[in-house]
Amino acid sequence: MESKNTVVNKPTPMYRFQVWSSFVLSFSLMIIGIYHLPVEIWIKGYLVMGIIFTVGSCFTLAKTIRDDFESEKIEGKKYENS
Repeated sequence: MESKNTVVNKPTPMYRFQVWSSFVLSFSLMIIGIYHLPVEIWIKGYLVMGIIFTVGSCFTLAKTIRDDFESEKIEGKKYENS
């Protein structure tokens, strides 16, 4: 029985820092921009709600795509070992 080396690609700590810092910076600047808009408070609230729901759906979409990709890899290994 031959053993296969599995390579796990993990992001580097610097990449993780760049991803999280860009997310925090962009989200913060968007909230600050909405805060300084010269419009009524209900319009600002609507825009903030839209941003929060968009960010949440992006996280959910990314997780779903990753889960689908990982399940395809597992199914491929299952058929490969048969």
